[in-house]
Amino acid sequence: MTTVFIDGSAGTTGLRIRERLAGRTDIRVTVLPDQQRKDPTARLFAMAQADVAFLCLPDAAATEIAQVADTQRVKTVIIDTSTAHRTDDAWAYGFAEIAGQRGKIAASKRIANPGCHATGFIATVAPLVQAGLIAPDAQLSAFSLTGYSGGGKNMIAQYEAPAAERNPLFDAPRLYGIAQAHKHLPEMVKVCGLAKPPVFAPIVGDYYAGMLVCVPVFGINPAVANEALADYYAGARLVRVRPDMDEAGFMSAGAMAGRDSLEVAVFGNENRALLCARFDNLGKGASGAAIQNMNIVLGVDEALGLVE
Repeated sequence: MTTVFIDGSAGTTGLRIRERLAGRTDIRVTVLPDQQRKDPTARLFAMAQADVAFLCLPDAAATEIAQVADTQRVKTVIIDTSTAHRTDDAWAYGFAEIAGQRGKIAASKRIANPGCHATGFIATVAPLVQAGLIAPDAQLSAFSLTGYSGGGKNMIAQYEAPAAERNPLFDAPRLYGIAQAHKHLPEMVKVCGLAKPPVFAPIVGDYYAGMLVCVPVFGINPAVANEALADYYAGARLVRVRPDMDEAGFMSAGAMAGRDSLEVAVFGNENRALLCARFDNLGKGASGAAIQNMNIVLGVDEALGLVE
């Protein structure tokens, strides 16, 4: 029986991890009572007693407890869902389908879960950079549609407030990250091997979950690009190349809500193309990926307990 500790189990990501693990007979989940959730001693003790610990915390809190765990030589496998360690070379980057990462994840005690927007961007751009279809110094842009659950408990409460209390501006999609300093940009650049970050436009919509990340590019043949993606992801359980994933010319960002897999494809023509990735921002974009990484470390079916 594997013991799992969830540090931050009351947050959106932590709750989804608990839901996914609830039906597992091979896992025993440990969470702290409310009065101990912020007690550093209790948290560290629970982590040290577990085989695997998920950090579902703000960046500063994740950094702090990870540093203490390293100082105390805690041997527990730590999977951090925050931004704190995603570009840290001492941590394996937890996108298993990216070339070379699955082996690093399996052998690591410290795993950084990817960001949701970054997952969609990397899923299409990294393979095409590797295939030589996108130059590392290309000037890229990206836009990403996400459900409001990606903003955590406060944003969920704002969007789900009674009509009389809800801001009417929430009725329309809202652009954010306009200062071009979004916290997912560093991992996009590093994992894809880019020379510069893309111009990035994340957009939150009035729906709970689901994400669609699109990267417009010039001069890529969609058929050639889809073939390269199919070769790259051959045999992948949770990433599928789906050139038919549009709905009669439309594409819903909510089509993969509730699932832990990801769809990618390239659309357009030889002059202008769209690289698209569609998934659940709480699934492959957060909790689903975290559980997949745990499964890889444990040497079990990597999709065990997930919704493909």
